[in-house]
Amino acid sequence: MIQSFTFNPLGENTYVIWDETTLEAAIIDAGMYSREECETVKNFLDSKDLKLKYLWGTHAHIDHIFGNWWIKQEFPEVPYYLHADDIKMIQRSETMAALWNLNYTPSPEPDSHLSHKQILQLGKSSYEVRFVPGHAPGHVIFVNFDANFAVVGDCIFQGSIGRTDLPGGNHEQLLQKIKEEIFTLPANMQLFCGHGPSTSVEREIQYNPFFNN
Repeated sequence: MIQSFTFNPLGENTYVIWDETTLEAAIIDAGMYSREECETVKNFLDSKDLKLKYLWGTHAHIDHIFGNWWIKQEFPEVPYYLHADDIKMIQRSETMAALWNLNYTPSPEPDSHLSHKQILQLGKSSYEVRFVPGHAPGHVIFVNFDANFAVVGDCIFQGSIGRTDLPGGNHEQLLQKIKEEIFTLPANMQLFCGHGPSTSVEREIQYNPFFNN
């Protein structure tokens, strides 16, 4: 199961995923910016009797890590998973916050590093990690083949792709990795994006202007 929330001044999508049998849950990209947004997530977890087991990051741009400090404060036993190539993003995040005049409590660094094709277990549900750099050096996506969805962060959006003009971005690499790692997923698989509405593999193959010019 998956539930999305749109948080912070940059309109980032934070996801709670959980296994229906065990009620074990993970948060993907904790973008909570205010105390109220943090309480929204906590109230949702409580309302479903979910047991938070993990914090997973698609990447570490600041709008996707605003709430990491709160997760670690509220659930200190919950490990944070991120690809090692994005640790520098966390180390630069205070500078980025100051540059954009955003309130920011520093994020902890990850407890574990994600790798391509790694299988993450959440209760009885399995998620495959796929490495899709280009928007960020360590960007990954999380694919649940059984439930037929993937959380793709800022790689691809409905009718667009992630920006590549930030430090560590690479436009050609992003396009290639989307073709290799996202467009090879089942055509009807739902893609939950880091901003905006969800989409599908088939829709983006057919209509995304970055691949149909």
